[in-house]
Amino acid sequence: MKIVLAGGGTAGHIEPALAVARAWRQNHPQDQIQFLGTKSGLENQLVPAAGFSLTHIPKVVIPRKISLSLFLAPTTLTHAFLESRTALRDADLLVGFGGYVSGPAYLAARSLNIPIVIHEANAKPGLANRLGALFTNFLAVAQPIHNGKLSKALITGLPLRGDVANALSLSSTDWNLARNNAKKSLGFSESAPVVAIFFGSQGSVALNKVIAAALPTLAKSGTQVLHALGKANQLPSAAMGYKPVSYIEDMATAYLAADLVIARSGAVTCSEVNALGRYALFIPLAIGNGEQKVNARLIVEQSRGEIVDQSEFSADWISRNIDRLLQNSQMAPITGNTSDLAASEKIVALMESALAKGAI
Repeated sequence: MKIVLAGGGTAGHIEPALAVARAWRQNHPQDQIQFLGTKSGLENQLVPAAGFSLTHIPKVVIPRKISLSLFLAPTTLTHAFLESRTALRDADLLVGFGGYVSGPAYLAARSLNIPIVIHEANAKPGLANRLGALFTNFLAVAQPIHNGKLSKALITGLPLRGDVANALSLSSTDWNLARNNAKKSLGFSESAPVVAIFFGSQGSVALNKVIAAALPTLAKSGTQVLHALGKANQLPSAAMGYKPVSYIEDMATAYLAADLVIARSGAVTCSEVNALGRYALFIPLAIGNGEQKVNARLIVEQSRGEIVDQSEFSADWISRNIDRLLQNSQMAPITGNTSDLAASEKIVALMESALAKGAI
């Protein structure tokens, strides 16, 4: 049996797809698993590293404003559709996670009468998954959606990466010990608060500048800082209590160690903060369809985080609010949250149901 997963571009689409692929491979080791992606996305690093094959199709972007790209979009979509049909011709099931590759893949699967399963990670669905939902009833969402066909989807949570899921399970026996051990493994003191700061794999030049300007304030508060600046950005010098890195390889340890997380509010980040974090300050990415601002709502509603617009986020804002944020973090539960722990298994069960019942 051949299972094709479409999810590329950002970690928000790729990481859940990889988690589901691993769960499917564990239950069905004899099956072939193939990913669809583009030549420019993060999937080119993550998918082969996880041991799965990757097939490229053209990247389809639908601009929100009139431009040359808008007029070229139908041609690009046609090419992506035809290449998706080729990749899917001998497939038994397509599982889509949104993003650039999913739209053409849904159209191709529909034309070939191949069953489709869709998982939407964001609280505000993207265009590709809204399109795909027209072709299938096998729908899953990370959190409740209140409009459209996806409002009727199975609520599964968001599949956690293996290291985060393992850390969540292992820490449940003694959360204090797990958090203290995480601080020690990062070279930090157990007795002072830790702030973990990251803005995606590429980082954010503007937000990194704010953090750099705020370092004296953070140092005065006795705060220890783990700061991931992004792979393309130059690293500043390390200092007492300040550890700059290009990329955090062991995110599970970073979440466990952090009393406060300062980050974008992508779907994966929100899910992982929900699983292992204490308290979070989210700075939503302003572009897109506004999903990042909505993603954080469950954490904010639990009084385990808050949101600030990037236009307001400054060194002065940090100076005025850091003590309050750290106090809030100390009042947040020390335990994690298991609501996403079984998400992969729930999606696998939905996939098995789609295969048993066939296409709509």
